[in-house]
Amino acid sequence: MDIRSLIRDVPGFPAPGILFRDITPVLADPAAFAFVLEALATDARARGAEAIVGIESRGFLFGAPLADRLRLPFVPIRKPGKLPAARVSVEYALEYGSGQLDIHADAFPAGGRAYIVDDVLATGGTALAAARLVEMVGGHVLGFGFVIRIDGLGGVARLGEYQHFTVVAYP
Repeated sequence: MDIRSLIRDVPGFPAPGILFRDITPVLADPAAFAFVLEALATDARARGAEAIVGIESRGFLFGAPLADRLRLPFVPIRKPGKLPAARVSVEYALEYGSGQLDIHADAFPAGGRAYIVDDVLATGGTALAAARLVEMVGGHVLGFGFVIRIDGLGGVARLGEYQHFTVVAYP
């Protein structure tokens, strides 16, 4: 299936000079959405995932149904102030500032095997912060699943040793 043809380019969003890759048309097409979920499921199964981790917010759109499809626990990684129980936090650099992500302290048993899902791999900062969080609470990162990878922004190099799967890649 040609998922790329459904991804909408939005120039100048969220700021001038940015070309935003909009996945909402993929979500609106049940066959395309199912195709993306099955592609991610195939990779997560092959890696031996024991839990699916979704990065807020668009990672939830794919991570939660993927966890359901695989009959695995879903672990949310959230922005600050959203998790009610004991949590672990990490700050990370963004292109224009910094961010913070949180995970529940009891999200994984020791050595739990996690597959991390997000919509886009761009610079890799958010993905690396998510991996760090999983490892800080005792999990083991098996790999990442992304719907889109934008190669020109350095994310693949920043992931280093972490394996990843992508449905659609852009230069």
